[in-house]
Amino acid sequence: MLAIRHQYGLDQPFPVRYLNWLLGMLHGDFGQSYLFHDSVASIIWSRLPSTLLLVTVSTVLIVVFGVGFGIIGALSRGKIVVVLVTIGAAVPSFTAAIMLRSVFGVKLGWFPTVGNGSGFFDQLHHVVLPSVALAITFLALVTRVTRSAMLEELRREHVEVATSRGLSRPDVIRRHVLRNALGPIVTVSALLVSGLLVSTAIVESAFGMSGVGSLLVQSVDEMDFPVVQAIVLLVVAAFVVVNTVVDLVYPLIDPRVRAR
Repeated sequence: MLAIRHQYGLDQPFPVRYLNWLLGMLHGDFGQSYLFHDSVASIIWSRLPSTLLLVTVSTVLIVVFGVGFGIIGALSRGKIVVVLVTIGAAVPSFTAAIMLRSVFGVKLGWFPTVGNGSGFFDQLHHVVLPSVALAITFLALVTRVTRSAMLEELRREHVEVATSRGLSRPDVIRRHVLRNALGPIVTVSALLVSGLLVSTAIVESAFGMSGVGSLLVQSVDEMDFPVVQAIVLLVVAAFVVVNTVVDLVYPLIDPRVRAR
């Protein structure tokens, strides 16, 4: 027992262990896993591609369908989109995962329900249902924000002026409504997308995927603290990077910000 404590540095004071972890982190060394007896960096790196594919497909679904449904809801002024968005926002990821597996995986047999697959197209086939389950709640939120931002811009005076000058409806929507509404849409979408890494824990566990999310759940259950620390750091870094990119891109989206 003493040899194991010395091997993992558990016989040292907490400040010393934390300082050593910070210094090692700067060199890409996140320590050794208690459970897998391997370096934490190599464990996470081997599972990261599956999670990145899941997050990428989910991001595409969120942005394309979320913004699209929001625009339709704002222009049609109907309540169907509002009802669907409310239902979507109320569906947790694990509930959506169970429903999708039961209907499209078990009953219809259109998509696999377990595993990561082998090869790009097989992996893409395996990730369809998990991506939909992961994207539903976030998609509903982006739809709601897009619809609200569009409705607010549609009530602006310059939109009425552009319409009275004879501009076509599509040109008014594209140049004067959607462009001015992109600021809050991009900000909210980026923040939601950066949180997808945390939500993958539920979806990957439900579909039996071997990714960073399921690794986090397993590491918490087994109290594998070095792996948990590294994954939490990865999530925080994703938030910081996304927020920084949004701050840099925002003036390009809305020139009014640069004029202030």
